[in-house]
Amino acid sequence: MTERRLNAIAWDIDGTLVDSEPLHHRSLVEACRSFGLDLSGRPDTTFVGLHLSDIWTVLRPELPAGLSEARWREAIRGRYLAAAPGLHEIAGARMVIGQIAGMGLRQIAVSNSARAVVDANLAALGVGAVLEGSVSFDDVSRGKPDPEPYLRGAALLGLEPGQVLAVEDSEPGARSALAAGLAVAGLGAAGDLDGVRRLSRLADLIGILEACRN
Repeated sequence: MTERRLNAIAWDIDGTLVDSEPLHHRSLVEACRSFGLDLSGRPDTTFVGLHLSDIWTVLRPELPAGLSEARWREAIRGRYLAAAPGLHEIAGARMVIGQIAGMGLRQIAVSNSARAVVDANLAALGVGAVLEGSVSFDDVSRGKPDPEPYLRGAALLGLEPGQVLAVEDSEPGARSALAAGLAVAGLGAAGDLDGVRRLSRLADLIGILEACRN
């Protein structure tokens, strides 16, 4: 990574900037329960990093035969959006975003969530004015781990993928960024992949960026 000239950061949002994974899981569990499916016995991490379309494929055989995917999604999204204003940042997120802006690096968000969820998350974080834009699942034909979301993010910035550093917390997200040709720094499970620079906390990102610029 130190051999690259990095000009921008592409941020994942859920679990990377905003502590939203518990709310995503709770919204999924509550919505499925309303349709007669109890997920409470499954680990909270079962569906981390997956888009709702992939979760629907897994759970469809256990849900009522007459239930449409659109109705199921809306039940989940409604619960999530109602609680989203109370979301909290991942430790150091706002500070690090501000420091990176001060370094003159451009920033964009690349998420696997729907547009309404992306907008709600960024509103809760309060960094919309700093970011140059965002990519949601609604903006692409294939979500992470496909490379399309990060390729679109780089294109929106007018940069080559190799000029952009993705910051991720999930394995599917990191695989998406790697496949797109971005440099990748990872928290949690994302940091275990080959080719990903592990972060123990977001603040570690500043030292990595300073090294890349020297």
